[in-house]
Amino acid sequence: QVNLVESGGGLVPAGGSLTLSCAASGRTVTPWHMGWFRQAPGMERELVAGISASGLRTTYTDFVKGRFTISRDNAKNVVFLQMDSLKPEDTAVYYCHRVGDNYFPTRDAWGQGTQVSVSL
Repeated sequence: QVNLVESGGGLVPAGGSLTLSCAASGRTVTPWHMGWFRQAPGMERELVAGISASGLRTTYTDFVKGRFTISRDNAKNVVFLQMDSLKPEDTAVYYCHRVGDNYFPTRDAWGQGTQVSVSL
């Protein structure tokens, strides 16, 4: 069983930046591919970015390409999401989660997430 705790969210003006962190406890996430997801009110949860277990491969959905950067520190068991040039439409609860080879989320339980709010 691994517990993933997201942090780093907050309220920022449009154009601002935030860095989200996902700390794992209970077991190492080093062997796993990991992803950041988000869910806005009334919307489905969607993949934002994914990173391979080694950290050598990353993937981004079109609406964050060039603005967000996913990274990981396997020594510290932490996954990051650097978010720049934030837009109001980025407002959502952000979650990190284990993913499979196709970056679909596994059936593990979801964490609490961290709220990101971007004002006009």
